[in-house]
Amino acid sequence: MLKSTTVAVHDVCCRGECRHRSAEECASSTQLVFPYRGLYLRHVGSVQSVADANHVLFFNAGEGYQVSHPATGGDACLSLTVSQSLLRELAPAAMLQRRDQPVFHHQALRIDERAQVLVALLRHSLRHGGIEPLEAESLALTLVGRSLGPRTTHAPGATPARRRLVDRVKLLLASDLTRRWTLAEIAAEIGGSPVYLTQAFQQVEGMPLYRYHLRLRLARALDLIADCEDVAALAQDLGFSSHSHFSSAFRQAYGRTPSEFRQAVVAGML
Repeated sequence: MLKSTTVAVHDVCCRGECRHRSAEECASSTQLVFPYRGLYLRHVGSVQSVADANHVLFFNAGEGYQVSHPATGGDACLSLTVSQSLLRELAPAAMLQRRDQPVFHHQALRIDERAQVLVALLRHSLRHGGIEPLEAESLALTLVGRSLGPRTTHAPGATPARRRLVDRVKLLLASDLTRRWTLAEIAAEIGGSPVYLTQAFQQVEGMPLYRYHLRLRLARALDLIADCEDVAALAQDLGFSSHSHFSSAFRQAYGRTPSEFRQAVVAGML
């Protein structure tokens, strides 16, 4: 979608046919990968990361990894490769294993709503051709900076066992994104009490389970909104109780109503 000496942006889509771990792959340069549709698992040794629209994943240069797709439907991601010198400048020193080459400690971080909006704006504007290269580069670097900020990201906490449990919850939510889940239903599917699941999720992700699920549904709206002419139908398709509920949640998260966001994207008014 974009390639310059500063940053390269690729829209990567996968059909998700590999349910079990793939053959090991290795990135030639460090990439920041932003899933915006679907879900997959990334495996680096014994460390597993859920790749969904609430996270950025770090594909470190020279580091082997495998992927698997436990959920049907495939996935799509926006992949950013930033020049090493700029990435070293943007990344806080505490996040890097070494300064001479940008290699990150974490495999993934949870991003905030603003970063999700930047992913959508960058992708939609490049796809529709409504942005100049200089503006696209600036937008991409803003996204990277936002995704590495200690105040705008969250690293997973808790024990590996609790993180695995929370990963199972994420997979369940992804299996039927528009369903209006209850804690009792999730607990029945996963095992354990609703109280324990609530506490574990809060500890791992730093936010309540219901809010995490809401942000996944809203991120799906960001993905679809540019080509949607019936916002009320989209709200229904995403499982919201009403158009007004959807618009209110969207505006609270992203600062604009769905209609305002769509108009801005289509008109190229970024």
